[in-house]
Amino acid sequence: MAEFSVGSATRAHRFVAVAAVAVVAGLASAPYWASRDGIQLLGEFFAYAALASLWNLLAGYAGLVSVGQQAFVGLGGYVMAALAIFVGVNPLYAIPIAGLAAGIVAIPVAMITFRLRGAYFAIGTWVVAEVFRLLASQIGAMGGGSGASLPARVVTGIARSRADREAIIYWVALVLILLVLGLIVVVLRSRFGLALTAIRDNELAARSNGIEVGRVKLFVYVLVALATGMIGAWIFLQKLRVSPTAAFDVNDWTALVIFMTVIGGIGSIEGPIIGTIIFFVMRETLSDLGSIYLMILGLVAIVVMLRAPRGIWGAIAARTGWQVIPLRRLLRVS
Repeated sequence: MAEFSVGSATRAHRFVAVAAVAVVAGLASAPYWASRDGIQLLGEFFAYAALASLWNLLAGYAGLVSVGQQAFVGLGGYVMAALAIFVGVNPLYAIPIAGLAAGIVAIPVAMITFRLRGAYFAIGTWVVAEVFRLLASQIGAMGGGSGASLPARVVTGIARSRADREAIIYWVALVLILLVLGLIVVVLRSRFGLALTAIRDNELAARSNGIEVGRVKLFVYVLVALATGMIGAWIFLQKLRVSPTAAFDVNDWTALVIFMTVIGGIGSIEGPIIGTIIFFVMRETLSDLGSIYLMILGLVAIVVMLRAPRGIWGAIAARTGWQVIPLRRLLRVS
């Protein structure tokens, strides 16, 4: 008599897991073999990949299409800088505190923006981010509209030498992207993830089956804000300076993130990472073209949305059934 078992990983997935461990080990050793510019580029890649993955969880699974995530990026940067400058907290320790602050602030923000639907929600999140930017520009202690730089005592508190400091900041970025991806996988593989999938597929049907849609969306929104705040704190720790214009820039921290997620494949874990790789390759090879580079980015986005509405990885997965990071349960017959 046939026996059935349920699992999620196959031999291919175990091979991918081993390869992933090797890749992470190689990336962890980057400060010993990569150039200074290479380390900074990798750290920036980790930050954008994390932001894209978080926005994908928010929009691709919870259906919350926000264009105001720069609010939490900037908030994280300002909280980190304020704690380091005025309280004397080591900026590395200030990163999780900044994330917690962003998560707390996200609760009243959600109470306001969740009253809106569809395009109005998207516009509402952008308006909230603009309010944050205007408030930040009024903080005289943080330099007002011109912003503030981290003083030398704060920078040297991380490490005495520049090489050690840059290596530590790089390792923090690597830890953050691994934490974000791990958190997303845990959430999506849980019963909570099933509720998110149900909401994404049919919110009305999810409600009729007893899923508390409002609470699920609130949880995701706060969780994403918390992680986004930590990423924002890291970004401006690397830059050693924070200002309202840079911290709450909709182009850098939301528009580009949406571009990466959409071309890579929204509604999948692999998609935002693929999209981030494509964006960085294009940026590093075409950025010298000036405005033509931006036109090429727009053209790529249009072509992908027309030819592969589910993104590049979505099109590949639909044809091949590949799933690098297993989320679905597989029924095996033995």
